[in-house]
Amino acid sequence: MSGLFHVLNLTYLQPDDVVDATRPAHLAWLTEEVAAGRILLAGRTQTRGAVLITGDMSAEEADALAAADPYTQAGVARYERVSVNAGFRAPGL
Repeated sequence: MSGLFHVLNLTYLQPDDVVDATRPAHLAWLTEEVAAGRILLAGRTQTRGAVLITGDMSAEEADALAAADPYTQAGVARYERVSVNAGFRAPGL
């Protein structure tokens, strides 16, 4: 592919109890996407959010990935995408 990776910054839009109700579905989705190689790294931030790093894909694919997250579909979180042309990267990426 083109070497286009994406940082997806997640911001919670609802209180923790509302987010927690959707968390099992989000974690199942996340596990599936990591196994498929579409998400390379994911984790919570220290400021009540999360960051996901995608594999090499188009901006449209990254937007569709974020839209498929159960958090997005339930309206408990939103993503902001930053795209990176990975001119330098570890072997195998």
